[in-house]
Amino acid sequence: MRTLTRLSVTPVKALRLSHPSEVQLTAGGIPADRRFYLIDEAEGLFDASDHPALLQVVPEYDPAAERLRLSFPDGSVVEDAADRLHGAITTDFFGRMVDGHLVDGAFEAALTAYAGRPVRLARVTRDGDGQDVHPLTLVSSESIRDLGGRGDRPDLDARRFRINLEIEGGEPYEEDSWDGELVRVGEATIRVRGQIPRCIVTTLAPETGEKDFKTLNMIARYRPRIGGRGGLPFGMYAEVVGVGPVRVGDPVEPISARPAGTTSDAGR
Repeated sequence: MRTLTRLSVTPVKALRLSHPSEVQLTAGGIPADRRFYLIDEAEGLFDASDHPALLQVVPEYDPAAERLRLSFPDGSVVEDAADRLHGAITTDFFGRMVDGHLVDGAFEAALTAYAGRPVRLARVTRDGDGQDVHPLTLVSSESIRDLGGRGDRPDLDARRFRINLEIEGGEPYEEDSWDGELVRVGEATIRVRGQIPRCIVTTLAPETGEKDFKTLNMIARYRPRIGGRGGLPFGMYAEVVGVGPVRVGDPVEPISARPAGTTSDAGR
């Protein structure tokens, strides 16, 4: 039986992941996941591909109190209100324009000092927009193990892919075949929405930011590019069509064929 084996979220895009045992899936994905993001001096998206050590910064967010806390690897901590907003901005998220606002407070000075260049904290206008395309992502543990085995890393850490839902109990890359289909996860229902093109962040150790595995080179050896000329695929996007709670250990099962007229790029 396929089960949900790990949940991964972060309130601030590019910073350290956390792993709750239960989340609520809503139309915007997982509430507060990637609600905040970082921008550079040119108001461009700033992430771990620009500064890998961002993966060492631990964010903690209390949505009810609207407080955000950032813990840095040297032991310093910055905490402030997360809802003091100013300066509406629009940021290019890899070809998708996302509306947001800058966040006032102590975060800018701390992040700038840590990165060694101007960095500001911003907040998306709408939950779900902080993801790259669709508001949810999934991958199977079997796919991770297959990739790791090809690179002599049977213990390859799945967190490097920064995927929301990690599933165990199927075949490697079975999730690719679900493109366009409805899948029941716990008490929620999602629709799988295509392969995820991967970037250099997947080559970084998820806790240190050190480059420790040639992920993209390895994927390129055996996985066709998306659509023949697109990115290197690993993991799948999804959207939520039936809201509800999901918990680690919940069953995960496809429940329908894809809608009429839908075709899958999986495996191309």
